[in-house]
Amino acid sequence: MTTAATLVAAVVIVGASALTLATVPDNLHDTVHNRVELAVRRVASDARTGRLPRDLRTPARVQLLRVLSGTGEVLASSTSFPQDARVTAFRPVRQETVHTTELELARHPEEPRSNHLLMAITVRSPRGPVTVQGASSLADVDRALMWIHLMVFAGTPLVLVVIALLTWAAVTCALRPVERVRAELAEITGQDLSRRVPVPPTGDEIADLAATTNHTLDRLERSAETQRRFVADASHELRSPISALRAQLEVANDYPDETDWPATGARALAAADRLTGIIDELLMLAKLDAGAVTQRRVVNLCLVAEEQIRRREGGRAPIFLHACETAPVLGSPVQLDRLLTNLLDNATRHTASRIDVEVTVRGDKVVVTVTDDGDGIAPEDRERVFERFTRLESSRAKDKSGSGLGLPLSREIAVAHGGTLTAADQAPGARFVAVLPLHRG
Repeated sequence: MTTAATLVAAVVIVGASALTLATVPDNLHDTVHNRVELAVRRVASDARTGRLPRDLRTPARVQLLRVLSGTGEVLASSTSFPQDARVTAFRPVRQETVHTTELELARHPEEPRSNHLLMAITVRSPRGPVTVQGASSLADVDRALMWIHLMVFAGTPLVLVVIALLTWAAVTCALRPVERVRAELAEITGQDLSRRVPVPPTGDEIADLAATTNHTLDRLERSAETQRRFVADASHELRSPISALRAQLEVANDYPDETDWPATGARALAAADRLTGIIDELLMLAKLDAGAVTQRRVVNLCLVAEEQIRRREGGRAPIFLHACETAPVLGSPVQLDRLLTNLLDNATRHTASRIDVEVTVRGDKVVVTVTDDGDGIAPEDRERVFERFTRLESSRAKDKSGSGLGLPLSREIAVAHGGTLTAADQAPGARFVAVLPLHRG
């Protein structure tokens, strides 16, 4: 930024300097030239008419005026015009034509000579041809040109250096909060995500960057904490069936003659099935958390519900499908089937005598309701049941094989499909309502 600012300033200053050097000297000389020429022509006009006074009055900034005869006699002169042979010898070759030159003149012998612009014109008068001479000092012009050259050739590098230093200082000051943010971020590690970067009180984009960084760190800390808690809970849930399976196999191995191998195999198979279910749910949750895009197509939830009920015939409690309209939803068939599976499994574990299922279309939404007549869920626990590995006391008492992942997974599936899953009011029992967007393709 310093280099860019300096280069831009250099281009502007050099361009302005070149324009100044190209125009100002000529303009200054032209001003003096016009002033002297006007005075000379006015005196020449008086000489033509024979009304020439002996003492000539000089206009402002024209110091010297004189009229000479053809023989060199001074016919009229300003009081301060110096008697200089070179001035006397400067006469135009052609009449009625103004000639110009520059000479070093002094008004008095003791004064130092200075540069003057000298102009002369020869005209006819009643006394014969006369020469009118006029001169003006170029000291002011030379002084102005000296200052211009000094500013251009000495001031330009100095100004560029000042601009570079000021730009460097300004950018450094502006980026100092960024450096503090960078240094703080460099100190933050995965083991300590509680630290935050300083937010400058400037209210500018850097302050917004620091605030956004802190919000990101907040989300990262929450995510890391959730991940640690999830890993701990998953380890605990996986350890139970593995420990049970290991204990059964160790007992069977130590007492092979006293072991009922078919029963042991059945129990081991049940433990393996529970492990498989937990792992499948964990994998699906991980995919949903990662935002993995699954292949989607139109799924009729009414047909999915009918298939679920058909597979569960003869189960612990009868399932009644009261309303089932054609309910197309654009989504993953596997995930939507898993959503209904988890809701019906949960209802089957807690129901007392029956389960009621409804699949209806309301406006642009598909509403799936699963109701049981069990103990129900207290209002303060209706959100807790959707937390991973959360199992209420009543659930643990009725079924010790649950993992606490079914309802959280169902909600994640509903959210991934642009819908919701909530626990609604119901007495007696519990009611879960899944709302998904209707597909109108």
